[in-house]
Amino acid sequence: MTKHLQKSSKSLPSKPLPSKKDHPAGKCLMSRRQMLFTSGVATATVMVAVSSSPEAAKVPAMVATYPRKLIAKLSQLKTDKPIGFEYPDEGAFAQSMVVKLGVAAGGGIGPKDDVVAFNYFCTHQGGDLDGTYKGDTKSLGACPLHLSTYDLTRHGILISGQAYQSLPQVLLELDGDDIYAVGVFGLIFGRYDNLQG
Repeated sequence: MTKHLQKSSKSLPSKPLPSKKDHPAGKCLMSRRQMLFTSGVATATVMVAVSSSPEAAKVPAMVATYPRKLIAKLSQLKTDKPIGFEYPDEGAFAQSMVVKLGVAAGGGIGPKDDVVAFNYFCTHQGGDLDGTYKGDTKSLGACPLHLSTYDLTRHGILISGQAYQSLPQVLLELDGDDIYAVGVFGLIFGRYDNLQG
C-alpha cells in the first residue's frame, strides 16, 4: 500500500511554491490600472443592483434647499474689511463673513469677481477664525487650535495646518446692489448636514 501511494504521488505534476524571489516583500501584485478597473466594475455592479431594486424607487431623494438671505450691500464693502453674518440659519457654527478681496477669486461676485463669503470655523476641530483675516495674503487663519490657514482666492483651500477639508464657502448672488447668500459649498464643522446640526 505504501508503494502504491508513493507511485501515485510521483505521477501527479507538482507546482513549486512561490518563493520570495517571485513575490518580494512590499511588491504590489495588482497594478493601479487593474485596481481601478476592478473597483469601477464593482461600483457599477452595485449601482445597477441598487437602482434596479424596487426598494430604491421608494426612497425619496433628499435635496437641500437653502434660504436666500440678504447679507450685505455691494456699495458698503471696503477692500479687506470683512462683514460678519449668520448662514444658513442661526444655529451652531453658522457665523460667516463676506469680504471684498480686491483680486478675483473662485466663486467671487461683483464687477471684479472679488467678493466672497466663508464660514468662520476651521474644518479640523472647529476653531473660531473670526478676526484672523489677512488682507496681504487674502487668507483666513491661522486657526488658534492647530494653525490651519485657508486661501480665500481659491475656494478656501487649505494653505497649511492640520485641516483636511477646504473652508465652507457661502455661495453668493448679486441682485443690483444687494448681496444674497444662497447656499454653502462644503460641510460646516459640527454638522452632519449644513441645514441640520
